[in-house]
Amino acid sequence: MAHLRSRRRLALAVPVVLSLTASLGFLPTAASAAPAVPDAQAAATAADAPVLAYVVNTRTDRHTIASVQRAITAAGGSIVATYDQIGVIVVHSADPGFAGRMRAVPGVQSAGATRTAPLSASGTTDEGAVQYLSKAEAARAAKAADGGAEPLEADQWDLRAIGADRAARVNPGSRNVTVAVIDTGVDDTHPDIAPNFSPGQSANCVSGKADTTYGSWRPVDADHYHGTHVAGEIAAARNGIGVAGVAPGVKVAGITVAQPDAGQLFFPESVVCAFVFAADHGVEITNNSYYVDPWQYNCMDDPDQKAIVDAVNRAQLYARGKGVLNVAAAGNANNDLDADALVDASSPDDSTPVSRTVDPHKCFDIPTQLPGVVTVSAVGVKGAKSYYSSYGDGVIDVAAPGGDKYQIPDTPSKNGRILSTLPNNQYGFLQGTSMATPHVAAVAALLKSAHPHATPAQLQALLKAQANNLGCPAGPYDGNGDGVVDATCVGGKRVNGFYGFGIVDALRAVQ
Repeated sequence: MAHLRSRRRLALAVPVVLSLTASLGFLPTAASAAPAVPDAQAAATAADAPVLAYVVNTRTDRHTIASVQRAITAAGGSIVATYDQIGVIVVHSADPGFAGRMRAVPGVQSAGATRTAPLSASGTTDEGAVQYLSKAEAARAAKAADGGAEPLEADQWDLRAIGADRAARVNPGSRNVTVAVIDTGVDDTHPDIAPNFSPGQSANCVSGKADTTYGSWRPVDADHYHGTHVAGEIAAARNGIGVAGVAPGVKVAGITVAQPDAGQLFFPESVVCAFVFAADHGVEITNNSYYVDPWQYNCMDDPDQKAIVDAVNRAQLYARGKGVLNVAAAGNANNDLDADALVDASSPDDSTPVSRTVDPHKCFDIPTQLPGVVTVSAVGVKGAKSYYSSYGDGVIDVAAPGGDKYQIPDTPSKNGRILSTLPNNQYGFLQGTSMATPHVAAVAALLKSAHPHATPAQLQALLKAQANNLGCPAGPYDGNGDGVVDATCVGGKRVNGFYGFGIVDALRAVQ
C-alpha cells in the first residue's frame, strides 16, 4: 500500500523532464485585461455555491503580488496564504467562475481549482491495509535477533538487502541532516522515533498555511499510520527498542498534508505549503510517498490541472534551489510510465471519477514527474520488481525495497512486506512504492552526512552511481506467478525501466 490506496506514484527521467520542462515553459503569461468585479447576479450565485480551493500563480515581484491580491479580494476570494517566494496564492472562493476571472488579471500566469468537490467537514475511517505485528511474531523476531541488533530487526530483511545494518556500524548518519516526511502525520511520541524527531522542522500544512503549534504534525488517529511507518523506515533509532531505520543517526521531521478524512487526500495547496516550509526550515531531503490529489495525472491542456502543476513545481523547485533533494514514489498500478498511453480511471478522486486515456509524457503525476525529483520503484526480497510497482525506461531513477507479498523472505515472520513503526507504540507491515521511497530518502541522508556540501543534483548522481543494477529479467516478468506476463523491462544492465540505475546501497553510501 502506498498513499493509503492502490494508487501512489509515478516517475521521472530525461525524456519526461524535457517534456515537462517544455510544457511548463508555455504556461500562460499575464493577460492584458483586468477582471470585472462580480455583478449582483454573479455575487448572488456565489453566495449559494459551495466553496472551492484555488491556486493563483503570479510573477514574484511585490507589486504584481499586491495587485493580484487586490483583484482576488475584489472578485470575492478569500486569501488563505501567499507564498511570495514562488508567486503562489492559495484562495477559497464560492464563485464557480473564479479561476477564469483570475486568468484575466495582469501578472497572473495560471490559476485553477485544486479540487472538484467543495470544502467540507472531515471525518475518519479505518483503511484496514496495515498488518500489525502480533506478540507471537515479535517474540519470534526477538529470539532470532543477533547480538547488538534491535529486537525486531530479524524481520527487517530490507535493511540487509541494501547493507543498512552494516552501514550503521560505519556511519549511522549525521544529526545535521533532516529528512522531512510529507505525509499523513508522524507520531513523534513513538519510542523508536522520538530520539531523532525534530519538532522545529515540523508542521501541519493541511489548510495550505503552515501551523507550527506543538504536536500539530501528529496523525489525527491511529488509522493515519502511513507517515509514521515511513518515518520509522528512515530514522528509527538504534536504541534497543523495536526496529531500526536505514539512517538511524539522522533527524526526521513530519509535515502533515493529508486531509483528516476518509480519503486522506493530499491537495496541491497543502503540498505547496510543505515544500516551502521544508525549504525555509533547513530540511535537506523530503520524502513524498503520495501523489497530489485530485488528479492522478495532471494534463497540461486543462487550465485547472496546469495551474496545479505550475504551483507544485514552483514549490519543489524553490526547495531544490535551497538545497533540498525531493524523493518521490513511482506508483502502485504496475504502469509503464514511458508508454504512449495509460488509462486513468481514478480521477478526480474527490468526486466522481471519469475514465480517461492520458499520455504520461504530457499528463503528469506530481510531484514525482517534476524536474529534479528522484523517482523510486519498488523491489521485493529477491531483488525483483515488486508486482505492483510502476516502471518505465527513462523514468525510474533508482529502486529500493518496498515489499512484495509474493517474494517470501527467510525471516521469523516470513512476511515479504516492510516492517516499521506505527502510531501508539506499535509496529506493522506495509508494502508499496511508498515504502521504497523512504529507503532512498534515507540513503540520500547517509550520502548527505558523508558529503555535507553536496547539492541535490550531486546527491542524485551519487544515488545512481552507487546503486546495484540487476539488469532486466532474463525471461518474461510474471510478478504474481499467475502465468501471465505482467510487464516488459526495457533497457540494459546499466539503466533500465524496472530499476532505473539500480537498487540503492546504504553501505556504499557511507564508505
